[in-house]
Amino acid sequence: MEANRLSEAEISTAVAGLPGWKLDGKFIVKKYRFREFLQGVAFVNVIAQLSEEKNHHPFIAIDYKLVTLRLTSWNAGGLTDLDISLAKNYDSIYEKI
Repeated sequence: MEANRLSEAEISTAVAGLPGWKLDGKFIVKKYRFREFLQGVAFVNVIAQLSEEKNHHPFIAIDYKLVTLRLTSWNAGGLTDLDISLAKNYDSIYEKI
């Protein structure tokens, strides 16, 4: 999927609308905490499937009960609407687990 890089103003507005997500250079980053290790692994499996379908993959770190996601669009050289859309989808998935 071809995506155009967002402007600094668009990024600021978008990140402000993503609770818990933080801007870190060319990335947006969020940490998700789980009650049990396997809940975090189940979350990663679901978002991995969605990411594969969208052909847009986050950096994922699993640290026991804490899952950290980092998103950017390499081809666009920064953040795009696709990153923002997937961040919203990941939050929605988290709410269901």
